Amino acid sequence: QVQLVESGGGLVQSGGSLRLSCAASGDTFSNYAMGWVRQAPGKEREFVAAISWSGGSTYYADSMKGRFTCSRNNAKSTVYLQMNNLQPEDTGVYYCAAAPGLLTGEILGALKVYHSWGQGTQVTVSS
Repeated sequence: QVQLVESGGGLVQSGGSLRLSCAASGDTFSNYAMGWVRQAPGKEREFVAAISWSGGSTYYADSMKGRFTCSRNNAKSTVYLQMNNLQPEDTGVYYCAAAPGLLTGEILGALKVYHSWGQGTQVTVSS
C-alpha cells in the first residue's frame, strides 16, 4: 500500500496562490490514480481534483475549474496541486489520496475509490 505525505500548505491572502505537493512511497506510484480532497471546518470532505495514473487526464470540482491545476511526476512519485486566486472558502485541510488500479473518468470524483490517504496539510486563506 502506498504511503502519502503532503506539504506546501500555509496562510495566504485572498487572491494568492499556493502549490501543494504529495510525495508517495511504498509502492509503484504509476499504479495509482491520485486525488486531492479537502475538508473545511465543520464540513465533510469534498473532492477537489484528480489525475489519472499516466497524468493524461485530469478532473476538477466545478468550483475549482480554472483556478486549480493538478499534475504529477511519476519519476518523482509526486503529485501536485497548483492553487491560484484562492478565496476564504478554500480554507481547509487538503488531503492527497491514491486510488489503486488504472482508473480514469468521473469515478475519480467519488471519495470511495481512494484507499490510501495522507495526513493532510492546512490551507488558510484570509480575506
